Amino acid sequence: MNIKPLSAALIAAGVLAVGTAGAFDIAPNWLKGGARAATPAPVATTDSAAPRTPVAANEPAPVPLLAAQGVPNYRAIFKQAGPAVVGVTVAGTHKASSEEQGLPQGMENDPFFKFFRGMPGFQGRGQPGGAVPFKGMGSGFIISADGLILTNAHVVRDAKEVTVKLSDRREFAAKVLGSDTTTDIAVLRINASNLPIVRLGDTRQLEVGDPVLAIGAPYGLEQTATQGIVSAKGRSLPGDAVVPFIQTDAAVNPGNSGGPLFDGSGAVVGINAQIYSQSGGFQGLSFSIPINVALKVKDQIVATGRASHARLGVTVQDLNQTLAESFGLARPDGALIANVAPNSAAAAAGLKAGDVVTEVNGEPVVRSGALSSLIGLASPGEKVRLKVWRDRSARDVEAKLGGIDADKEQVASSDDGVQPGQLGLGLRPLTRDERQQASLDSGLVVEKVAGPAAKAGVEAGDVLLAINGKPVQSLEQVKSVMAGKPKSVALLVQRDGEKIFVPVKIG
Repeated sequence: MNIKPLSAALIAAGVLAVGTAGAFDIAPNWLKGGARAATPAPVATTDSAAPRTPVAANEPAPVPLLAAQGVPNYRAIFKQAGPAVVGVTVAGTHKASSEEQGLPQGMENDPFFKFFRGMPGFQGRGQPGGAVPFKGMGSGFIISADGLILTNAHVVRDAKEVTVKLSDRREFAAKVLGSDTTTDIAVLRINASNLPIVRLGDTRQLEVGDPVLAIGAPYGLEQTATQGIVSAKGRSLPGDAVVPFIQTDAAVNPGNSGGPLFDGSGAVVGINAQIYSQSGGFQGLSFSIPINVALKVKDQIVATGRASHARLGVTVQDLNQTLAESFGLARPDGALIANVAPNSAAAAAGLKAGDVVTEVNGEPVVRSGALSSLIGLASPGEKVRLKVWRDRSARDVEAKLGGIDADKEQVASSDDGVQPGQLGLGLRPLTRDERQQASLDSGLVVEKVAGPAAKAGVEAGDVLLAINGKPVQSLEQVKSVMAGKPKSVALLVQRDGEKIFVPVKIG
């Protein structure tokens, strides 16, 4: 289980077993008021107003409030929506830690160990490459009667087998249609029909203080319901700035990942994804991905197998009152640009360090996370109108957004075997944070490895720096070398801060 810092920890709410087997509404325009195919969730009332007509023939009707108490009818919501909530179990292998390889703590950094670790035939316990088997579990929910299911990307990460268990205990092998690590959304499909489905709501209708209900499988305890209220909207979390999270106090624990968050009328408004915890369990703060975000990503994955996200090419930070006064701003609102990447959309638009972005397409930017969300949820090639504060005055700037490949574009598939002439590497560009952490200007991260590369000792997590002595800056460079059908190549890789050459026979 990966732990992310946020004073204590943000924990992806999934269960994993290894070896044995400021609250601001900063949502983008399409999330707040733009046109969107998502079904609006009605505001439930105690009078006899006619409810909205369901979109699908078998879509549940809105659940009215309990007239006497004026509170959500949680019993009716669970009875109606529970059958569409599923358990998701996964199995696969991942890179072994030192503990999993039977090494003393810290031994993985020993120079002797690292030297031999790069040699063919030197592996840790478990599978080739020091990998170990794992089993995990999470939750999901059915959105179409023919077997389309939403869950979290981290639930199915590295999974070779995915099984979906329905509330009636039927089990189906699931296919991962695609996953998006940027928003932590994955789309599954099972071969079934006439399945119960949830009713999809609209996050735009949700307000702080509204009641919510979470259903999932915490710690593997299936069909568990917990309730709370919306604590905040538009939360930007460390490492997840693209998603404007819904914060709630509904109890969410490991295993709830991917499960639905319902509003008081029984419509899904979010996907439970993370918790804030110092203990690993629920401590009063949980975070859900807005359903509008999830549906936008789902539409892309169903259509193309992947989701794409835009990139402006700036590093931003929050303003405080002192900074605001120094720039001549009355309030510390906006995203202060600290750096502009060369050859980026921001550079082409003329943005500079010291500019403060206060609006995107008319949407106010209150904090830096708002800019990340608004841009990250846009599409590459889209033009955006920015209101920028520079030299103590406002000006309008138009930028054509670039793209960022956050979905692990691969040179060669390593899922179903490697074809003759292929390296057997799945590669993606380094992110900005990864470049800074590894002190690298270029390189490609090895996401998956099989065939010749695996036999030569290349491992997932290595950074490919050069091929045949030529520095690697893009996927196209690797493809160009392999297009020559070489019989062997020399790869320069960085592993745990050390650089080694790995000769690979292509065969």
